[in-house]
Amino acid sequence: MLAETGSFSRSAERLFITQSALSRSIRTLEDELGGRLVDRIGKRNLLTPMGEAVVVRARSLLLEAEELRRSARQFHEGPGGSIRVGLGSGPGALLMIPWLCQVAQHHPQVRTQISRGATEAQLQMIRARQLDALVVDVRRVVPAPDLTIEWLAESRAGFICRSGHPLAGRRSVGIDEVLDYPIASTPLADEVVRLLVERYGPRANPRVMTRLECEDVGSLVETARRTEAVFLGIVAAAREGLQSGELVELQLEPALQGLARFGCVTLKGRTEAPALRYFRDFVRQTFEEAARLD
Repeated sequence: MLAETGSFSRSAERLFITQSALSRSIRTLEDELGGRLVDRIGKRNLLTPMGEAVVVRARSLLLEAEELRRSARQFHEGPGGSIRVGLGSGPGALLMIPWLCQVAQHHPQVRTQISRGATEAQLQMIRARQLDALVVDVRRVVPAPDLTIEWLAESRAGFICRSGHPLAGRRSVGIDEVLDYPIASTPLADEVVRLLVERYGPRANPRVMTRLECEDVGSLVETARRTEAVFLGIVAAAREGLQSGELVELQLEPALQGLARFGCVTLKGRTEAPALRYFRDFVRQTFEEAARLD
């Protein structure tokens, strides 16, 4: 706590002890370790190099202790327990409602929490142990030594519009014709941006052509269904509208050859919640069914 606040008084207040008790604890630890942990410079309290090393190790020990308690809880919870998962924009459109229904119908003893939002924010939640797993397009995740990235499935991407759209029903459509209309898409990975530019030229750079952008694919698909906007994203996310005939996929020339590459991101070395096995199996099955529809 002292490392965070830099103040004995504020630290003591947060720990619900007296300032003198905190000072005695620090001095006792310094005596045991044989060196100073804190330099007291006027009203400022700064960690010494030894103090910084101790804080790093102490934080690691606290995380290990929490993992031990978590493992014990999961052992006693058995096949029930809880699971906290994050879903990226594409996976959210495909998985969120089906997963909630699956749990409600077949695993009602499992407590489920779902997080949606930007990939960067959800990765922070993974590292803070606020999420058990994150399913996302892995091209938006920078590999790191503390993360485990498990490949799950691929899903084809395309341009989708409403059935009454001026471009609907045409045997082939050029990218310049598509760009006459608002493009609705999620933020795309750099690799996807490069592929689109290579395929269709600089105008197809999503950072230039995308006029409607958000993380919620369902909202983007619905916007395409109601307006002249064209949705750019995974085709499976629009499967209900495509099956009903309300939406159609544009036949671009040359054809779009993009694929979303979905994976499951977890924190390396963390004890896995028992319910996460059910979730992984469900995700794989759902993606396989979506691929068949493609």
